Amino acid sequence: MPMNYPYICRKKYNENLFGVFYGQNPLKSSFPLILVELTFLILVSRVVRLILKPLGQPKIISEIIGGIILGPSVLCRNEKFRMYMFPDNAYYVIKNMGIIGFMFYLFVSGVKMDVFAVRKADKKHWYIALFGMLGPLCCGVAVAFYWRKSMTPELVKASSIMGITSSLAMTAFPVLYPIMKEFNLLSSEIGRVALSIAVIGDVIGMNGVVIFEASKQGEWRTIAALWYIISLAVVQASIFGGVRQFMIWIVRTTPVGKPVDQVYVIGILLGVFVVAFVADALGLAIANGPLWLGLAVPDGPPLGAILVEKSETIMTNIFMPFSYMYVGMVTDLSSMSGQWDYLRPLLYMVLTGYIMKMVSTLAIARFLDLTIRDSLTLSLIMSLRGEVEFLLFIHWMDFKILHIPEFTMLVMLTIVVTVIAAPLIRILHDPTRPYMLNTRRTIQHSLPNSELHLVTCIDEEENLYGVMKLLELFNPTASTPIVVHALHLIELVGRANPVFIDHESEEENGPEGCRFSSIHNALKIFGEARGEYITIRSYTAISPKRSMHQDVCELALTKQACLIIVPIPYIKIDHVNGTPTRKSASQTLSSNVLNQAPCSVGVLVSKKEYPNLASGVLRSTMHHFILLFLGGADSREALSYADRAARCPDISLTVVRFLSHENEGDIEVEKKLDDQLVTSFWVKNEANEHVIYREAVVKNGEETMVVIHAMNDACYDLWIVGRNHVNPVLLQGLSNWTDIGELGVIGEYIASSDFSSNASVLVVQQQILRGQRKNSGSLVGRFLLNQNWKKLVHM
Repeated sequence: MPMNYPYICRKKYNENLFGVFYGQNPLKSSFPLILVELTFLILVSRVVRLILKPLGQPKIISEIIGGIILGPSVLCRNEKFRMYMFPDNAYYVIKNMGIIGFMFYLFVSGVKMDVFAVRKADKKHWYIALFGMLGPLCCGVAVAFYWRKSMTPELVKASSIMGITSSLAMTAFPVLYPIMKEFNLLSSEIGRVALSIAVIGDVIGMNGVVIFEASKQGEWRTIAALWYIISLAVVQASIFGGVRQFMIWIVRTTPVGKPVDQVYVIGILLGVFVVAFVADALGLAIANGPLWLGLAVPDGPPLGAILVEKSETIMTNIFMPFSYMYVGMVTDLSSMSGQWDYLRPLLYMVLTGYIMKMVSTLAIARFLDLTIRDSLTLSLIMSLRGEVEFLLFIHWMDFKILHIPEFTMLVMLTIVVTVIAAPLIRILHDPTRPYMLNTRRTIQHSLPNSELHLVTCIDEEENLYGVMKLLELFNPTASTPIVVHALHLIELVGRANPVFIDHESEEENGPEGCRFSSIHNALKIFGEARGEYITIRSYTAISPKRSMHQDVCELALTKQACLIIVPIPYIKIDHVNGTPTRKSASQTLSSNVLNQAPCSVGVLVSKKEYPNLASGVLRSTMHHFILLFLGGADSREALSYADRAARCPDISLTVVRFLSHENEGDIEVEKKLDDQLVTSFWVKNEANEHVIYREAVVKNGEETMVVIHAMNDACYDLWIVGRNHVNPVLLQGLSNWTDIGELGVIGEYIASSDFSSNASVLVVQQQILRGQRKNSGSLVGRFLLNQNWKKLVHM
């Protein structure tokens, strides 16, 4: 060992499972110490997260601040704490574990990222990506040239300046994706644009990294740069030409719907360590190998999905905390004291890069006709920084470009930029804003003889029968045709970019569109069997559960639909245990759609297990409907649907209108609107022997339930009810009965297992206009929306 290396002498302890009972300190052993360090970091990070989350800060900020708190900037300034928690050899253990964390982080990010998406990227995305990178790059180089005399010898080199300024110009996809997912922006329009730009930037950035690495290698020996390029070509050819083909073979030989054999999964995960070793041994940077391997994995199910599932949890909760701890151990705020002359040039370079990144993105976005709000939001999103930047700073320290003071300053600037940008993104961008309309898109306000556009969601095959039965009962005719936009919802797993497929242009989508065509083939057969008056257009949306409703609302908005049908295949409410259970791909989909839809919404609850047949099962002699009309906008929308269905000769409709005793609790304006629509309905259907109209006068919710139970004696196929009701007297005493808000009090009771009917239930909510949305969530809000609500208060 060279003389300038320190020697560390430590007492060797015998590891003993019961050592604590022999007076031994378990923290003198390495493994218990690692567990304590990990636990302590997680606890500190969770406390910081608890404080910062209400301020709109992403998880990465809490994690890195937790690492800094444990480091020499805060707790390790106490020598006793440092020696006890982080003895002399702890730094090397934490560093190695942290590097493993970064390796798997980039591998998983590579699995999720689809670099081939750049071929489908819009030209606008390319313009924003290129201009957003050239602006900060040129300005950063100019600032570096101006301050070159004040820079350190290693930093002033052209390769160092280009490496730093180019990194400031890029927004890494692995950084952007988890923050966008946390903010629930993946399926929004601005989120899709940002991800597309980030992928383009990463493709360009990978080439920039190659140039930087080759130039640094060539500074010592020119031949080293050539060997670097050769090694890079060999490794990438082996991964993308050999390993990727093997993975494609695995996907091809795995039966549809079956998981990939565990042997292959374990082999690929072990391959992360192998390619990292090879990349490090050849001087290609240890993190590049796992990233390339991840990019070679075919994204999505079955292989990409299971690799993400098997590795993401341990990577996020075990390895990455060590990565943040490692960054925190190197970060030392006290080291910057007295170093202003050396830090100033780098500070100006970084500030210029970050500011120009935002300004250039904002400028080009406005030039390409994005709104000011969206342009500013996009510029803030592209300013986000995180894990990739920290890894780059560590890499630059290996090249001696940075030392601890410069590293500390860059870490703090990275945190500050993200801390400022994140809450502003939340404030500026509201994903629900495009769906808030001032124009009516409802069945009630549709022209009598016009084409009706509907959107229906299908997340499971068992939804098909109920949806198709309901669509047939819309009674499409030559004068009133319907166009159904059927959206198959699939959870996004093993990939990052949400996908929206229009099956009308399957040839353009290639095999991507064919993978999910079974449900749409059934719908196509159903449409053809029903004649020319019903048109079914099929789509598939692959997106995270939290943002599926955005795809539904976006489709309804662009197709000018007047109704969204959200089926729930099975619901069982156990009022004894107080917990509802439902067999559905997304328990929050219907609730989110109800809150944000740009049109009316119908929640379809199927209490029967139907066969998933496309034709030959829906035709029957007579269908019996019952509508419970309790007043208000939702009941009027439900009656409008029932009125349309009643034109079909195969439908028998019973309408029961509930009235309060002596008009108690009625709102005058709402009552007039109800009377007008009910009168028009009855005049139109008075001669129809298949339509029955009844009125029930009740004093409270108990009497309302008695009437509903009495109607249950008949065998109905479908119960229709509005979601919200404006007269509280009709529901008096029932306010504690609801567990699932999207169904309303009456709808939930009829759909529950407590109600003996096996008929399906359609709960209807009329479109909520822009000015009403804020207060639409509660019964009180419904009162406040009415211009005569004060009359009710003074009753």
